Amino acid sequence: MPYVMNLTGNTFFATTIALVVITVLLPLLLWSRVRGPALVRGAFRLLMVVSAQAAAVLMVFVMVNNSNGLYDSWSDLLGMSSHVERAADLGPDGTGGGRVSSMPPLRQDFEKVTDSGTGGEMLRTHLKGGLSGVEGEVYVWLPPQYGHPAHRNRKFPVVELLPGFPGSSKNWFTKLKTPDQIEPLIESGRVAPFILVAPRTMLLGAEDHGYANIPGRINADSWLSVDVRNMVADNFRVSLAPGGWAIAGYSSGGHGAAKLALAHPDRYSAAVSLSGYNDPAAEKSSLTGADPELRRENDVLNILRSAAVPPRVSLLAVGQGADGYLPGLALRAEAEPPTRVDMRAIKGGHSTWVWKAQVPYLFEWLTLRMGLEDWGGGSRARRTPDGGPADAPGGPSVDVGSGSGSGSGSGSGRATGSTAEAPGGAAPGEVRGGAPGEVHLP
Repeated sequence: MPYVMNLTGNTFFATTIALVVITVLLPLLLWSRVRGPALVRGAFRLLMVVSAQAAAVLMVFVMVNNSNGLYDSWSDLLGMSSHVERAADLGPDGTGGGRVSSMPPLRQDFEKVTDSGTGGEMLRTHLKGGLSGVEGEVYVWLPPQYGHPAHRNRKFPVVELLPGFPGSSKNWFTKLKTPDQIEPLIESGRVAPFILVAPRTMLLGAEDHGYANIPGRINADSWLSVDVRNMVADNFRVSLAPGGWAIAGYSSGGHGAAKLALAHPDRYSAAVSLSGYNDPAAEKSSLTGADPELRRENDVLNILRSAAVPPRVSLLAVGQGADGYLPGLALRAEAEPPTRVDMRAIKGGHSTWVWKAQVPYLFEWLTLRMGLEDWGGGSRARRTPDGGPADAPGGPSVDVGSGSGSGSGSGSGRATGSTAEAPGGAAPGEVRGGAPGEVHLP
């Protein structure tokens, strides 16, 4: 196979800079030296000008791509990357009528990630989703407390992280610098020691799956809310009870986070939507937005309205105007207890540097809303009179769970029973049991 430079590598970026320099200098050096008929001279000079412009456009594209983490590879960029092996009809709950506890364990080997800019030691695995038929990389960040002897028998809370579309699964680490920002807050006790999980979400090349199960095309919902969660439970010390799981995303990932949490309150207890939207048609390449029936079924507001009972989920909607804030207001207007919707108004537009600034706030919010403020026995997260983090804007009062218990098993995995607890004494749920809770490194 011929060598192809990495799209996001420094070598390719340096090559584009050199190409710009060369294509700009060539006309200066050769313009008056071109020989031949007038038509030939004109064509050659035009080619030099166009080449210089094309090189400049390529360099700018690479700068923007590297800055925003849009495409990880050439196959993603060219829309030739499909990570779907099959897409069976898995039914309304996305499990195909089966139970989580009966699904085969997903023991994985992990490699340490040494890429620069990942915010400390990271782990990565390639997961083949046994239920969804999707496969792709999954990044896992473990807080320092995970390896501490004092916490060897504790189960850790998890936040699943979703990027925008197009977007790299690493963006929460490389662009938003999440581990770097929350580590000091974890040490001070203001933020619980969350395990961060970032699965691949670009699964169909240039098409956005809308975080839905679409029989015959993709089971993106089951990939994220079942396969990835099961894998984490089978390899790390976590519970699958909803009280131990949250999901957060920005842009289309914010839409996905709100959608998955409200559709599956048996899997997530909290969600954060940064500049997200309710109507999937807001993303022009969305498969769910293009089909009227899928659009209705996957509209976040409609999911909330049509729920048989109000989902026990806390949602934080962050944004500016129609870019996240107004969609959140619409959800808050429809929410009935135990559904809770908090709002946070921001300024600065739709960009990673704006979302990066929100990371400390949203993890403090998750710590409070999930009842984890006393998880590590350190300083309590700061509250305002309305129950939010210290720098929260005014808003409706939101009850916060105060349980401080933790899962008691020394292993990870799945089992069924009312005694299984999530971190923070959250409501029981279905958990898989029996794994030793250690990652398998080469």
